[in-house]
Amino acid sequence: MQKKGLKVVFIFIGAYLIFLILWINVKDYYGYAITYSVSNMVMPIKDVVLESITRKGDKIDVTFSRHIYRAEIIAHIFIKTSFYTFNVPLTCAILAAFHLFIKRKKRAYLEAVLILLFVHALYVFSLESKGLTETFMNRGIEPMNKVRLAFYQFLWSFTDNMIIRFEPFLIGIYVFLRFRK
Repeated sequence: MQKKGLKVVFIFIGAYLIFLILWINVKDYYGYAITYSVSNMVMPIKDVVLESITRKGDKIDVTFSRHIYRAEIIAHIFIKTSFYTFNVPLTCAILAAFHLFIKRKKRAYLEAVLILLFVHALYVFSLESKGLTETFMNRGIEPMNKVRLAFYQFLWSFTDNMIIRFEPFLIGIYVFLRFRK
């Protein structure tokens, strides 16, 4: 039993270091792909056009426009990739450490990756929707609707402060409970 516990610790530490090195090189491209995909989903919901997405390191500037009357309103949303992807190496290390304790490993890891993608997409969606809603309501383009504004602010705050922070542990617990031997 002690040997198995020690093995889990070494797997976790080794996996964390490997995933951290890999993730540092991949995260900016991943963040751009998530942002591009989600921004295209936000367009019909907020009735905007995606003008551009510019990546500068781990900062992404998303520019939306909305045509009203005879004017065009431009809205910039700034997304820092590391704000929502900082714990991916930890998530992967936890999953690697559970390798000894789970069955149906391919299915378990596939579900974990899908949950991870969903959470990151939710983060970008809630941030962009909140930013666009605030911008349009402040400029008088959308009527002031405190319920809608509170919904988008709550969705983003909950995603940012709760889900993203606990994501590695939530995914780890889910995989362990669902696929344990």
